[in-house]
Amino acid sequence: MTKEQKIEFVITTLKELYPTIPVPLDHKDPYTLLIAVLMSAQSTDVRVNQITPLLFEKADNPYDMVKLTVEEIREIIKPVGLSPMKSKGIHGLSKILIEKHNGEVPQNFEDLEELPAVGHKTAGVVLSQAFGIPAFPVDTHIHRLMYRWNLSNGKSVAQTEKDAKRLFPMELWNDLHLQIIWYGREYSPARGWDLDKDIITKTIGRKSVINDYYKTKKS
Repeated sequence: MTKEQKIEFVITTLKELYPTIPVPLDHKDPYTLLIAVLMSAQSTDVRVNQITPLLFEKADNPYDMVKLTVEEIREIIKPVGLSPMKSKGIHGLSKILIEKHNGEVPQNFEDLEELPAVGHKTAGVVLSQAFGIPAFPVDTHIHRLMYRWNLSNGKSVAQTEKDAKRLFPMELWNDLHLQIIWYGREYSPARGWDLDKDIITKTIGRKSVINDYYKTKKS
């Protein structure tokens, strides 16, 4: 298979598996998505989706959020982990949104990445999922799969993002980043991986990854 055929195979397979793409984090607008994505760092979406309703019941907009203290926010979001940093970030970014952006979530990387506790990946998720702006936020699943599929060298998340943007058509970025995440969770996880179910890696995967898989299986 040529590189172009491999890309076509990935796109087609993912489209067949995920014709409608569920959004992993529950939210109702750009602000609640921003908070949910921030909370998801080193946590699971399931856990975040259990906790965000409790937080949003008290404050689902920056104006109500700044009325809570950092300690009050921290108490609510404790189960998602890293709560000291996340609660400061949530309170701090809500204040900045009011002071600098009329309480609205900005629609560009520069302003989003200036907000406390908001990194490049979080900004990318918000831009793509809340505003439909093309972005390719790379999480651990995408990073792992792009390496397994021999489409990136796995050296860094930044490199993986560059490669993904270079290889896949821009109009598909927003769908693909979600489709790859779901695929990684369901068919190509880091642990408990069954290559026979992982049709994409089995078909186009990096030879060394496939060889290592079978070696480990034998032993």
